Amino acid sequence: MATKRTHRKVTLTKDAIAKLATPEKGRAYHYDTRQPSLAVCVLPSGKRTFYLVRWANGVGHKIRIGPFPGTTVEQARRKARKLSTDLDAGVSPNAERRAVRQGLTLQALFDDFLELHAKPHKRTWPEDKRQFDSLLTALKGRKLSAIKRTDLANLHAKVGKKHGHYAANRMLSLIRKVFNFAESRGWEGRNPATGIQRFKEKSRDRFLSRDELRRFLMALADEPDELFRDFFLTLLFTGARRGNVQAMAWDDLSLDRGLWRIPDEKSKSGDVMLIVLVPEAVQILERRAETANGSPWVFPAHSRTGHVVEPRKAWLAILERAEITDFHIHDLRRTLGSWLASAGVSLPIIGKALGHKSLAATQVYARLDTSPVRDAVEATTATMLSTTGMNMAALTGGASDED
Repeated sequence: MATKRTHRKVTLTKDAIAKLATPEKGRAYHYDTRQPSLAVCVLPSGKRTFYLVRWANGVGHKIRIGPFPGTTVEQARRKARKLSTDLDAGVSPNAERRAVRQGLTLQALFDDFLELHAKPHKRTWPEDKRQFDSLLTALKGRKLSAIKRTDLANLHAKVGKKHGHYAANRMLSLIRKVFNFAESRGWEGRNPATGIQRFKEKSRDRFLSRDELRRFLMALADEPDELFRDFFLTLLFTGARRGNVQAMAWDDLSLDRGLWRIPDEKSKSGDVMLIVLVPEAVQILERRAETANGSPWVFPAHSRTGHVVEPRKAWLAILERAEITDFHIHDLRRTLGSWLASAGVSLPIIGKALGHKSLAATQVYARLDTSPVRDAVEATTATMLSTTGMNMAALTGGASDED
């Protein structure tokens, strides 16, 4: 005997849904008068769940949206509109979930993860792709059900030995996120990345010594691509995070005041950051402004974002010319901080200069203006250049102010 189902129409609101009668048996579907095909299914247990119920392209669909009241009416309506649009375009979420259960490969899953999650939500998605392409190629053709915890544990150990503990742990975090994404799309297996012990990581204290800094600046002076030369010099002179410099926008700069305002949505701390621009950095940026050609970005590139995303090739070439090893782009930030410390600059001012944020230092930072920070960074930048025998004319290929 078929389960009894009843169908009614009602204008769905929080109060209206709460007052819906509970059926003695079967399921009662109450359709929204405002959003076609959106329904609340009420069970004898009293449980209420939103569904999209409709025909599309000659096929009947019943797609679960979410439980009430965890899912609000407005959320359910928005989701129903999106699902209806997808169905009209021939995209079936239920079909996607069945495909995942039936044996999606890791490569296919990662492609979906990249397009549907990483790119819309993460500014660092190119790094996810680089990690996958360089470290997970051995597993990319495997079906999800065929990837076991021992496979990932062995790969984690192998990557740790060849590329270092930090790279191995980042890879493990990525694959865990990818499998979590699979679960959100209907995959019902166990995440094989859980339970694997991560390597202990030591905080890096790598920075450029006086001799290394001299070789680095000389290698930068020989860099044929002006964009990358300016990019790495800006990283060094500002001490800013790589992602922020990559997305540096002209609208956020005040060159006449020597300040760079990083909006809260671009800041790692979630707060607006003010970065001091020393004269050397301003000189670089003013020259770039003359050739901006209407781009909103200081460092434009032919990429999805419109700005520089992955300068790895240029970076490795510079390190090779400078004969420097075990040095990351992020270590330029540590270099400025280390040189500030060696000049006797106080920790609160160093933290302010680098945009650090900690609970212990927040009140101290709040009382600081940019004047002592500017004095400290300008003096340290001048010291970095003078002690290495370099000047801006040599670095930028132009004439100095004294010429």
